Amino acid sequence: MKYAIIAIGDELLAGQVTDTNSGTISRMLQPAGWELHSVRVVSDSPEHILRAISEAFAETDAVITTGGLGPTKDDLTKQTLCRYFGGELREDPSVKANVERVVSARGLKLNALTAAQAMVPTSCSVIQNLVGTAPIMWFERDGKVLVAMPGVPFETEQMMRRSVMARLIDRFPSTEFIERRVVMVCGMSESAIAGMIAPWEDSLPQHAHLAYLPKPGVVRLRIDCHHHDKDFLTGEATRLHAELARLIPADHLLAVADLTPEEILLNELRQRGLSFASAESCTGGSIARRITAIPGSSSAFKGSVVAYANEVKSAVLGVNAEDIAAHGAVSQTVVEQMAAGARDRLGADIAVATSGIAGPGGGSDDKPVGTVWIATATPEGVHSCMHHFPGSRDRVIDRAATTTILSAIESLRRL
Repeated sequence: MKYAIIAIGDELLAGQVTDTNSGTISRMLQPAGWELHSVRVVSDSPEHILRAISEAFAETDAVITTGGLGPTKDDLTKQTLCRYFGGELREDPSVKANVERVVSARGLKLNALTAAQAMVPTSCSVIQNLVGTAPIMWFERDGKVLVAMPGVPFETEQMMRRSVMARLIDRFPSTEFIERRVVMVCGMSESAIAGMIAPWEDSLPQHAHLAYLPKPGVVRLRIDCHHHDKDFLTGEATRLHAELARLIPADHLLAVADLTPEEILLNELRQRGLSFASAESCTGGSIARRITAIPGSSSAFKGSVVAYANEVKSAVLGVNAEDIAAHGAVSQTVVEQMAAGARDRLGADIAVATSGIAGPGGGSDDKPVGTVWIATATPEGVHSCMHHFPGSRDRVIDRAATTTILSAIESLRRL
């Protein structure tokens, strides 16, 4: 089943807000065999919305729109849908009651603008928004369906999960299913992987496709399998997944599941009953933020020290001030002492440390912007390595955090 998404909003085109709803919807519908045909991002202009709907319906039987359902003057989606499907805006008592309930639960008073959310096209059926005030609207004409969803990502995700997804799947049962498998590879470039597995990739059956999805330090290899026989599909996906994993050298095989590096690190720490800590200078807490974003991370994560200033490196982590003066904060001896200090003072089995120059200023001929020292301390000692990461400040920090976590995984697997 192919479908299209139309993301509506001037703020999306201006780059003020990023469309995350399309990815959320696609990930939720994909297991049911729904294939996203296209995503259009359009302004709040009625003419742009109408053109996008017509184009989407020319290609698919189902369209999902997100955004433009608010009560302000620039939210024109409801009026535009009246023009396309007919009917007029009229107050729906059930929607009004739901709006009053949501507003009251938030401890707010109902104002005229919010009350206007109860005005919906007479040509649609309503799905109550249980987590917001803008109702979901379901339109049908000539065997085709359009579902208008709110633009707020939390509301879209929740209402897709609670009711909209099931109704769409029931309305358009798929005759073909999709299964995905992922192999995570580290320490190899996309081109190197492609050259290594080329014979296997060339032999893939028609119902299977391999996608290369690179991120800093990691390449996700995703196998997509399509078939009408679900049992056959599961067997094929499992077979191809195992074949691909066997082709990757063991020291580059990060995982055989779609996990982030920090999820992999936490899983392996838990399996071994070990703990982890970090001492961060140039990454400024990015490693700790990634770790603590995972539910249950407290079972393995002891804590982090953001030692940005040199005096903090010495006072909190025990780094020798004379070494800082002699070699600079961005040096092998300092970062190794940071890692050892974090492991000792936070009581962790494994600790990592970062110290570098994220830019845009602060670099020198000896230590240009992008220079980062990374260290890992384990019961067997301290290991460190210098890296040079190109790009903006944010990119340097992101690459450094990812590389540090990958270094921790590598050190953990050597224990």
